[in-house]
Amino acid sequence: MSMSSSPMFRTFDSKLARAYWYIIAGILGFILLLRAVDYYQTWSRICRTRKSTKYPTRVNSLPMQVYATATAILRESSYPQLHISNKWFSWLSPPPLGRSLVLLCYWAVIVYMMTYKAIVDDPNYYERLGFRNAWISVTQVPLVYLLATKSSIIGHIIGSSHERLSWLHRWVSRTLLLTATIHGGFFMAEWVRADFVALELDMMPMVKYGMGAWFVLVWTFLSSLSPLRRLAYELFVLQHIAAAGVFLWLLWVHVPTYAQYNVWFAVAAISSDWILRGLLMIWKNLRLQTKKACNGTQRIGHEIEVEAISNDLTIVTIKDVHLTWVPGQHLYLWLPYLGPLESHPFTIASPYTTKAECHCNEIQLAIRAHSGFSKRIHNYAKKTQGASNNSLTGFIAGPYGAPPRWEAFETMVLISASTGASYTLPILESLLASPSTICTQRIFFLLVVRDRPHCQYYENRLSRALAKAEARGIDLDVEIAITGGASSLAESKSDKSGTIEETRVSEKQQSSDDEIEEINEKKDGSYIRVRSDSTTDSILSKPSSSSQPAKENNSKCCCSCSEDAGPCCCAGPSAVPIKEIVYSYTRPNIADFIRRPVEITGGETSVAVCGGKSLVATVRNSVVKLSDERAVHKGTGAQGIHLHVEEYCF
Repeated sequence: MSMSSSPMFRTFDSKLARAYWYIIAGILGFILLLRAVDYYQTWSRICRTRKSTKYPTRVNSLPMQVYATATAILRESSYPQLHISNKWFSWLSPPPLGRSLVLLCYWAVIVYMMTYKAIVDDPNYYERLGFRNAWISVTQVPLVYLLATKSSIIGHIIGSSHERLSWLHRWVSRTLLLTATIHGGFFMAEWVRADFVALELDMMPMVKYGMGAWFVLVWTFLSSLSPLRRLAYELFVLQHIAAAGVFLWLLWVHVPTYAQYNVWFAVAAISSDWILRGLLMIWKNLRLQTKKACNGTQRIGHEIEVEAISNDLTIVTIKDVHLTWVPGQHLYLWLPYLGPLESHPFTIASPYTTKAECHCNEIQLAIRAHSGFSKRIHNYAKKTQGASNNSLTGFIAGPYGAPPRWEAFETMVLISASTGASYTLPILESLLASPSTICTQRIFFLLVVRDRPHCQYYENRLSRALAKAEARGIDLDVEIAITGGASSLAESKSDKSGTIEETRVSEKQQSSDDEIEEINEKKDGSYIRVRSDSTTDSILSKPSSSSQPAKENNSKCCCSCSEDAGPCCCAGPSAVPIKEIVYSYTRPNIADFIRRPVEITGGETSVAVCGGKSLVATVRNSVVKLSDERAVHKGTGAQGIHLHVEEYCF
């Protein structure tokens, strides 16, 4: 029996379908209003900073206090996350509590629409529920495709990028599978009871297409599960795109004419996204004229250079790029030679540059070799290492991402693991290089790596950041935790003096007053620092071993100020930073690392973390515990703790 043959259900069911989109529109409007309040709050903080207010990020009015309290309650209820540490079952870890609550609200609305005035024990019981769930299913289809687009209109409205909406795309798709199963299940139960399944299939060919669409949904659900998705991610993407197209065609044939607008809505969403992305990709990768200012440019694509700097880390340099980006954004890289049908997202790891500086020459990506595309890049880099011509032609798309306005927080806590520093380090550099007024007064930076070579790409930039922070009057503490054990400690002590001077990481093996002191300030922790006559005993504050030569020749610059080194760090009261990078050779206590900056700040703190699921879950739960313990914005005077998460995932 077709939907068109039962107009008695159509009027009410179509009203519920419209109500579904009214609810979504209302939620988007409310989020847009909250974004306006956040914008006002950031603007007022910057204004108070210009007036030299002591704590510019403190709440200073009753309406904003109410808003801050509501925000704190929302944060504490959304940040917690249960993580299953077993590597075989970690993919079964539930979403963070905030996402789980969003899903529960969504499911509550769906269940209400599925059952409202539909469960009545009469002869139309099966058909009524079958048609109701048909409407609820087809109404969700456009939302699934809207959430899948990279140039998502929903993302633009709520201020989020597409990758941060992918979890919702997956769960709405799973909900669609459930409602479609109920839709088909009730009709099948009615046909079995009446014993005319075969007759129904012969009379209504559209039923066969509906069954085909259901099987496509089941396949999409199974292939999207994390273990299967990671087996061959490139193959997953290709078949996922094909399945999405086949599903829309089957659905278009299955549903009656008056419900096909949902299919065309989904087609419009996905096709407009592909057209827009295609045009942007042509614009960013095709140049009609070359520019001498950037040492010439390729007309088609970009010159790509790759360098393997450790056993599993590759630095990809994209030449001749005219790109404006915000720290924390990422781009998609397509290398036809290594992956003809593949483009993958990578965080932009290049040092942040202001608009006044030339940043058209190159962008760097730090890629950890795992399997597939990243492994092929690393193998190619090792194979062509030292060759005269090892460049490739590549294409880029982006940048994507909508990170927060970091300058609106008094204290920043940046935590990353391995190549996650490609996300946090540009944030640090952007704050130090910002030509405008910022609220930030102190920054705490933690990088967790397994082995020393994994952090060497970032060390020199971190040392320059320490000098810039001192010149700007920002309190900056940098710690690198090397968790590889004794082998990493021995490797660190055997570094050559030339490398030490370049990065200004003061590690030596002598035992005078200016040399290494092994300390155990933390339980089971081993640290290396340099102690001199002019320093305090603070574990996070130590002088450079090169400070004595600087005293003898104050006019000498601390850096080469070459074009490759970026902006010179010699500006300001001191060319040599008082503080140095602190190395620890044990797993850091994340909760303690976050607690110290939160307790000493007088305004709002932002914690940004980029790493694997375990690190992210630890940071989430530590922030929630600390916020609850301090009763943030609940009459104690404790100020807010903001958390921003970037997680490794496929």
